[in-house]
Amino acid sequence: MATANQRGQHAHERGTGAGPEAGDLHVLASHLRRMNGEINRLVHGFAATQGLHATDVQALAAILDSPEPMTPGRLREHLGLTSGAVTACVDRLERAGHVRRVRESADRRVVHLHYVPDARAAARTYFKPLAEAAASARERFDEHELAVVVRFLAAMNRELGLRSEEG
Repeated sequence: MATANQRGQHAHERGTGAGPEAGDLHVLASHLRRMNGEINRLVHGFAATQGLHATDVQALAAILDSPEPMTPGRLREHLGLTSGAVTACVDRLERAGHVRRVRESADRRVVHLHYVPDARAAARTYFKPLAEAAASARERFDEHELAVVVRFLAAMNRELGLRSEEG
């Protein structure tokens, strides 16, 4: 059951105006931190149920989201880990039945990491509340508004990526 505060927030979200908070960086940052906290709570819960570290779940997401087969080297770059840390991560994921290493190119030194279908289904089940929340929130916006949200999130990811490269 939604609290009065949540109901008020939902009513505000359904409004047509941008609202007085739209340009307030503090308000935006607060909402991003809260969403990040909620997602981290789910990630840590999933990691605990699977006997994994939170970084292992980040690795699974990177493997899932990669437009091309993921290699340990690309995973190392993506996560900002050492080669040894990535090897330990992939070992844990393989032991837990989440990924498999495959040598499928002509160069047998190249290893691709694949998310095991049964493990992917288990993750999908665990993260179903996140998918449902996203679908429910998405229904409150038209296609133009969603395009702006996607542009904003992509820009945030680019900016954060640039700053992590600097540091």
